[in-house]
Amino acid sequence: MVLNKYRENAQNLIEKRVNFFIKHNVSPNILSYMGLCLSLACAIFLGFDFLHLSLWLAWIPPLLLFLSGSFDVFDGAVARKTNSASQFGAFLDSNLDRLADAIIFLGLIYGGYIDYLTGFICFFLSLMISYIRSRAENEGVEMQGVGFLERAERMLLLFGAMIIEAWVYFFTNAENSLFFFIFIWTFILLLTITVFQRLLFAFKELKKMENP
Repeated sequence: MVLNKYRENAQNLIEKRVNFFIKHNVSPNILSYMGLCLSLACAIFLGFDFLHLSLWLAWIPPLLLFLSGSFDVFDGAVARKTNSASQFGAFLDSNLDRLADAIIFLGLIYGGYIDYLTGFICFFLSLMISYIRSRAENEGVEMQGVGFLERAERMLLLFGAMIIEAWVYFFTNAENSLFFFIFIWTFILLLTITVFQRLLFAFKELKKMENP
């Protein structure tokens, strides 16, 4: 019951924002670009290590990441509500999402939270998760909701990790907090599991289609 109430409140909040954008004639594509710009701003603040500069500044990168993820929800919702969904819009949104993912991981690398190899692994696995869905859906397999970490879950995990990293860093007076190291390898494990979940699901569904 509590979870249902949370979902209802979240949906009402999204609906209000969507109605605001529609009222002011903000197109879904503009919202997609705004989401990318917020991801870029988040990466820049990560690159300057704002999570470790001060507790008063540490909130900026996670807030920007949260807003970026929110605009990723708003663009699709506005497109559906205004019947303006298009193949071009879907193509644009998908490519901007991949670009935003790359930018965020580059920010984490430049800020010293992860090394280049770890960042490459994270981005490669995130890209594979999206590619498997795209390729499977081209073959007629419905992939929505398959796997632990869809993009929204990935963004929420990174959002939470940034907040916890700041608190751990400042309240333990640690020179180098181990939290983010532990988080990122757990994140990689979940990404890997998601890749295999999607591959196995797609293979199973395609075999069913070939042998009805």
